Formats: sequence, structure tokens, C-alpha cells
Amino acid sequence: MRDPDLAFVIPTYRLRDVGETIELYDDNFWRNGHAVPLMVFDDSNLGLHEKYFAQLEATRTHNELVYVGPREKEEFIRFLAARLRDRKLELIVRNLFRPSYGGNRNFTLIYTLGKLMVSADDDMRPHALVEDSPESLGDGEVCRGKLVRVGAGGYTVRTYDILASFRDVLGKPAGAAPANYEHGEYLVDTAMDLETNVSTGLARENALRLEPGRVSKAAVVKVAQTYRSGTNDIDALDYLDLFLADETQTRPEDLNDAYVLVNFRPVVTNQNWRIDCGVAGYDNTLGLPPFFPTRLRFEDFIYRLWVRQKGVAAAHVDSAQTHTKNNYMRNPPAAEIFNEEICTLLKRKIKETVTKADELTVRFDYEGEVTAADADEILTKVGAVHGRAVRAADAAPAGERKDALRLFAANLERAFYGFEPDFFQQNVARLVDDVVSLIKASVELWPTLVEICYFQQARRELPRVRVRNKPKGS
Repeated sequence: MRDPDLAFVIPTYRLRDVGETIELYDDNFWRNGHAVPLMVFDDSNLGLHEKYFAQLEATRTHNELVYVGPREKEEFIRFLAARLRDRKLELIVRNLFRPSYGGNRNFTLIYTLGKLMVSADDDMRPHALVEDSPESLGDGEVCRGKLVRVGAGGYTVRTYDILASFRDVLGKPAGAAPANYEHGEYLVDTAMDLETNVSTGLARENALRLEPGRVSKAAVVKVAQTYRSGTNDIDALDYLDLFLADETQTRPEDLNDAYVLVNFRPVVTNQNWRIDCGVAGYDNTLGLPPFFPTRLRFEDFIYRLWVRQKGVAAAHVDSAQTHTKNNYMRNPPAAEIFNEEICTLLKRKIKETVTKADELTVRFDYEGEVTAADADEILTKVGAVHGRAVRAADAAPAGERKDALRLFAANLERAFYGFEPDFFQQNVARLVDDVVSLIKASVELWPTLVEICYFQQARRELPRVRVRNKPKGS
């Protein structure tokens, strides 16, 4: 049987910097014998599009480069509005595809209907940092890694055939996975809470351990991902811990440590609480549920809930990539900490109230209420961090580091509404209510949009631009 088509997508809001990412992945694919369309989904506004699109045209690639930017997205939304013929539904559509982490990824799902989709964030790179003298994994381990000082040596940049590793398992029954794959229930990260992926504290080393369990041979691998080096998806609070521990560092958003993989092996699981959409692949041949259309960074949490259903499996494939953490147009650390705390609250509430999961949706009963106890738990945790930053600023000698610590402490106090409990609870409750209402309306409408677009794709292409860049080697 012929394998389904595959598309490679890069969702971005940093058009200025995406060209380097495109060329590096294109080179990896060409060196490994793959011809695959490269699709950029750009969340830039028209001003940034006009400022930086010429840089995209200046790239050189072996593979065809396709662009979906603000004009193409607006044309697509008008197409859906015309089909739905309901002003109220048009508002939901615009929210579902609004500029946001989840909204941009929802464009990638619609545009790749009927295909396998492999996705990489704009600050990912198609190589991994691997220890020079890899150690054998322990019993039950499928991956181990550690933080090392940048430039300290002891590790090598290694490349893998990324697309081939996805094609090994993506969209196939778990029983067809290559013989070197482990099988089990789910993975446990020794440095993170299982279901929320919240750090349990800064750890210089961590391991992924496989929880035993039987995976049905007929279960289809619908979501897969590579392993990741560079950073290990650490929390913003962990960045602060690294900053406080390194007296030479003057900016809390910078990272002077690199996460290096010691060893890893591929695995298929029934559940995957460690889904990392920045380096993921999806079997989108029959459609998938939407990402949560939110600016908060938990758009992929729906997939951690969705893959738990019978007949669906997940995988960590036999390759790895590196995250370079681009700080351009990234929220400051205090805002990232606020976002992470709200995301953790939402993850817990939604997970506890899931009522149904099917081919295209996940439904839950949580209505968005935030209790005084919820608010107090967050403020107690972050208030302690604020106190540490203030004490560190008082103890630091005059200079850039002292100024950075004072600025961070002030920004953190501002982000958390001065740590005033009633004011904080009121504002968080409004934010959470808006997010939950948007998610519920979007999930409800999504199957209708998938049906409309599935048939439209069979007739004509959805709006896009073929970038007129020069072929590499010409």
C-alpha cells in the first residue's frame, strides 16, 4: 500500500528569522533523499509581512517553499464565513484561527488534511547535542540527559534522518513499529509532574522512564515526536534558578547551559503526557482535533488528553533535534511565569472534567471558575520566588546583574497584580473564563470546518503563495 503524502510545516510569528530554519531543514531532507513541500504558516501582521517577506524569498531550497501569511489567512477565513453563513459562527472561526500559538497550528491542521504532517518550531534545528561517551540506559529508561555549561565540551552535534524516523511509525499500527522500539503505558520524566509537565524543581540531570503496559498491536500511532536537546522544555522558573545560581549572568532570559542527550531509544506508548508540539508529527489523513486556540502556551494539551482513547497510540521516534530558544519577540520572564501558572491551573481543571473524546474533539465540563484557594496557591508559590529575587538583588554588587534582578522583581510583582489576593483572583477568573469559553466554542465547531475543508481540498488548493526563491544548487 502506498504511504500517505507528507508535508513539513513551520508555524511562526518571527518571519525575520524563519529563513535560516527553512534552509537547515531543507538541507537535512535533501541529504537524506526526501522531496517534501516546506510550508511556512506566518502569524505576522501585514506590516511585518511586508518588512520581512523579501528575506523569505532570498532563501535557497531544494524543496518547494509554500507560504501562508496574513492575506492568505484572511482569504481562507472569508471562505469559511461564506460557507457557514452565520455571523456568530464567523466570530468563532476568527477566534479559532486568530494569531496565537494554537490558532496558527490550527491552520497547519486544515492545510494538511489527508496527509502526514511533521512540524518544527522556528527556533528548532535538525540536529542534536549528544554526549561524546554515551552511557547505557538503565532498567526502564528510554532517555537520559543533563545540563552542561555552553562551550564546556564533552558533546557532539549529530544529525539524523528526521523524516524517515517519523515515517517508520506515524500513521501505522503499533505492531508494525521497528524491532528496536519499546512498548509501554506512558513515560515519566524524573524532573517533572506527570500530567501538567510542571517542573518539580531545577534538575541538572533527568531521565524518561517507561511505565509498563500493553500496547495493542492494532492501535494507530497518530502523534509522534523526536527527542529534544538544547533545552529540555524547562519552566521559566527554572531559568530564574539558573540565573540566580550563575553570578556572571546579567539577563534572566538568557541560558548559559545546554541540555545534552546522554542516550535515548524509540518507544510507542498508549498515553503521552510529554507531547512536545515543537518537534512533533501527526497522522492527519482523517483529521485531528484542534489545538487550543490560545495565546497561553498549552495549545497541545488537548493532544495529551486525546491520545488516551482506545485504538490511538503515541511515539517517541529514533531521532532528536535541538531547541535554540530564540528570544526575539518573546515575552519577558515575568510574563512567561504568569502564563505558565495559568496554564497549569487550566490543565488541572480541564483534565479533571473530561467527559468525551472522539475522532475530532475532546469535551470537558469545566466552566472557568477560579477559587480563592486556586489563587492563593499560585500567589504563595510565586511570592516566594519574588522574595528570592529581591534578596538576590539586595546582595548583588552594583551593576547589570543587580539592575536585572530589580527589574525582574518589579515586573513579577506587576504581572501578578501586586500579589493582592482579591485583585489577582478577579483578573485571573476573567482571563480563565474567556479562555475556556473560546476553547469550548472552537471544539464544538471544529468537525464542521474539517468536513468543509476536506471536500474543498479535493476541488482546489486553499489560499497560499509559492515563494519564488531560487533553487539551491542553481
